[in-house]
Amino acid sequence: MKSYTLYFATNRNHIGSDQWNPESYGTKFSNDGHENLRFGYLTLQADETKVQQQLDADVEGLNKGDGVKLADYFSSCVPEAKIEAYKETLDATAPDKEQSLDRFGSTGFFKDLKSEMMNSTDVVVYIHGFNVSWNDAVGGALALQEMTNKYNDLQQQVMVVLFTWPSEGTAIPYYSYLVDRADARDSGFAVGRAMLKLRDFFVRLQVEVKKKNEELCEQSIHLLCHSMGNYVLQNALARIQEFIKTPALPRLFDNIFLCAADVDDDVFESDKPLGRLHELARGVSIYYNREDKALLIADTTKGHPERLGSNGCARSYHVHTKIFQIDCTPVVPGGLLAVEHSYYLLADINRDIVQTIAEIPQDDTKRRRIVSTELPNTWRMK
Repeated sequence: MKSYTLYFATNRNHIGSDQWNPESYGTKFSNDGHENLRFGYLTLQADETKVQQQLDADVEGLNKGDGVKLADYFSSCVPEAKIEAYKETLDATAPDKEQSLDRFGSTGFFKDLKSEMMNSTDVVVYIHGFNVSWNDAVGGALALQEMTNKYNDLQQQVMVVLFTWPSEGTAIPYYSYLVDRADARDSGFAVGRAMLKLRDFFVRLQVEVKKKNEELCEQSIHLLCHSMGNYVLQNALARIQEFIKTPALPRLFDNIFLCAADVDDDVFESDKPLGRLHELARGVSIYYNREDKALLIADTTKGHPERLGSNGCARSYHVHTKIFQIDCTPVVPGGLLAVEHSYYLLADINRDIVQTIAEIPQDDTKRRRIVSTELPNTWRMK
């Protein structure tokens, strides 16, 4: 058995009598409020042979690496995991600005991430989608971490940090989707708050590094949102814009990856909710699949406009040049709903994400892509 560690942040309610060493996390918001965040890490034991089997598994038309099945395996190991949350010693009657920074759980969390990044490790913050339990969220994050690290030739190590919001983890028709969408909206405010905390940490870190004449780690932080996790991001951006009134938003991430995005297809236009997202990153990559049945169901049964994750941007000439679109339809295996919707965990599609993290140019011939001659910054996987 091998030990696997995952850092996380959550606004889920804890399960068990000890909030700092909970048994698990539930499907409701934290008792301290929708925007209250717990930061922590967990350690689980998994059979390294079974993990390697999925990393080496053939995927129809996509070479090796079945991250979807790997996520299922990791999820089955989560009930035995040990969870530790960063403790806080706060004065409940005092506002945040009057608290000592060392009293916040986020301070210890960010400091530990900095130590990890000093070992030449990039961080990918992962926000999951609809119908995802705590166990499934952890399983998906660990699968993403192991998949992105299987490509040793790219010489870029990645550590995944999970943000998990209180998705119901069930699929009761109509009800579960609507409940999750409301929870995703409110959780966006918590994510926005976490991003503002990250910005403040960066500012303090730069001051400390300059004062001590130290060097920065030179590593990058990325963000990957899947499915309804993109709606969480949409609301997080709205929250950030409430507090930051400068002409440009802070660049918190190197790359942002939007996979199977369950948001409107016009969301990137200048007057729409994600119209300023490009300001947070060096580049934004949209991965979509025209045969994604999960999003097709959302279109037809929930009364949504066309989904970004189904067709890409509605009007590609109306979006910022830092936004890149990748049509995965030709290579996504059909027949299984989970595969058609979670293809970012599969073989060459996942490798394409890692190539972006490793700073390989979007039009490099090493990528499994064909450039679109009709639309700007648009490729089709081959």
